[in-house]
Amino acid sequence: MTEHPSPGGLPAAPAPRLTHEVVNQVPPRSGIDEYAVNTPLVAAVREFGADRHTPELHGIGSLVGSGEFQQWAELAHTSPPVLRTHDRYGNRVDEIDFHPAYHEVIGAAVRYGTHTAAWADPKPGAAVARAASFMLFAQIEPGHACPMSMSHAVVPVLQRDPDAGRDWLPGLFSRTYDPRLIAPGRKAGLTFGMGMTEKQGGSDVRSNTTRAVPLPSDPEGRAHLLTGHKWFFSAPQSDAFLVLAQAGAGLTCFLVPRVLPDGTRNTVRIQRLKNKLGNKSNASSEVEFDGTWAQRVGEPGRGVATIIEMVNHTRLDCVLGSTAGMRQSLSEAVWHATHRSAFGARLVDQPAMTAVLADLALETEAATWTSMRLAAAYEEDSGESGAVFRRLATAVSKYWICKRGPHHAYEALECLGGNGYTEDWPLARRYREQPVMAVWEGSGNVIALDVLRGIARTPHSLDAFWSELAGTSGAHPVLDAHIVRLRRNLAEDLRDPVAAQTRARATVEGMALALQSSLMLRYAPDASAEAFIGARLGEERGHQYGVLPRGTDAAAIVARHSGAETAPRPDAGGPAGGPASGRGPRPLTPRGRRSPASGANTPDPTSG
Repeated sequence: MTEHPSPGGLPAAPAPRLTHEVVNQVPPRSGIDEYAVNTPLVAAVREFGADRHTPELHGIGSLVGSGEFQQWAELAHTSPPVLRTHDRYGNRVDEIDFHPAYHEVIGAAVRYGTHTAAWADPKPGAAVARAASFMLFAQIEPGHACPMSMSHAVVPVLQRDPDAGRDWLPGLFSRTYDPRLIAPGRKAGLTFGMGMTEKQGGSDVRSNTTRAVPLPSDPEGRAHLLTGHKWFFSAPQSDAFLVLAQAGAGLTCFLVPRVLPDGTRNTVRIQRLKNKLGNKSNASSEVEFDGTWAQRVGEPGRGVATIIEMVNHTRLDCVLGSTAGMRQSLSEAVWHATHRSAFGARLVDQPAMTAVLADLALETEAATWTSMRLAAAYEEDSGESGAVFRRLATAVSKYWICKRGPHHAYEALECLGGNGYTEDWPLARRYREQPVMAVWEGSGNVIALDVLRGIARTPHSLDAFWSELAGTSGAHPVLDAHIVRLRRNLAEDLRDPVAAQTRARATVEGMALALQSSLMLRYAPDASAEAFIGARLGEERGHQYGVLPRGTDAAAIVARHSGAETAPRPDAGGPAGGPASGRGPRPLTPRGRRSPASGANTPDPTSG
């Protein structure tokens, strides 16, 4: 040990020295345009007619890919919201304190219009662009997406109610974030929440016990006082909420403002914030109503029918949120494997790891195309055909993609080894986040049974679903055989209600995989579509990620999702692949290969 002379003859302190050099650790994944490197998302935005939004999507991508935004996301989760029921004088206040980082995140999301831009400026491509922006923000910080989703989803309900719409829509359409707890008419911008479930019923909202009594002073009979509770009350810091309560005509939808027009705080008593597995930055609560002022929205006794439009949109956002989580998981795993070496080679170049990453990429791409196809069906000009298709396809996709999210996050986390299991990297947080999308707005059985009910009530929605798949009929024998089995089994099950319910999950899973496979055939590169269909529907499919058909070019698939593929493909209409907007899907020929006229490859002898 080296010693240094010390004045006055005192013993010298030992000189500090390094015990080792830090090497082979990955650099921070920041300073990235998350939109530019998301090849499938760029292609989908172009394909579904939202090209005019490209500059703002690059702006969002650069923002959320910055180190500063990533730090905001971490702080918002490590310093979660805190409930203050009373002030220091003992007055009931029911306020929630958020870390400033949370306000930065949600403020940015509002400025970019991820809540209501698709409604405020409903030009062609608006719903697709809004979906892309929502996914980009949720990829890095998912908690704020809850109030953004509900603020988006409430708009069609308010549009159908002129009185409520006149009071609330201008504030919802604002691009200014205003978290102050003041009268809504004085605020620069508004957000909405929702509360449907109660202790005794959960998803069985018809068992709700919250009562609504009309105010005699309102000659139109719309003002009521509510008494009761909500077991899950989302984003209680919002300016207003849609809730369900029992009125004279039965279960009815009501709008509950947090603050009344005169500045008086409405009686919304926040009992506690939920101690959740994940989604820590977002406040979820239990509340009680005690003479709480509310305005009826929609027809008396038609509460479920009124609020279901909001639920359909939030279910779509569950799909978008799960897909965004897949993109984060995949990006972190590929980044780690690219910059980390073991046993003499980069992880990304080692075949077993390459196969896992490629399979995670296939799952992410299929989810991305499904998400954006659904978003396109919500465009204002999608017409009756789009509306009929989305009724069933949204629930089908919500069931499957949201269920795939947690396992996908786990497998990506494992790619990081021990680092992935620590809270210092974002995938531990993502692993705890992904289940919420499968639970929120209907857990697995609820959604699967909703699909069966939808088929029974509106058989033409099933016809629309089959019509969607018909676009790739004859293009791949494995998919064709899967659809034949699916249709035959469903027809048999629908004749026996018990069998239909018993096999509900199998039915919806089969429908989801058929839709994803069809979309991959239409829009993804040939090799990716072939690998996805083989890995999900083929005879040798496995149960874990990384089990791919023989001959799969896993390295090329990984490169596409790492941002390495920037040059246009021969069949592409622009950078990052995919047909130019408005051209529609490329023509298909049997065995899954696109026709030579589209500039694609010749038939692959290994396909099918």
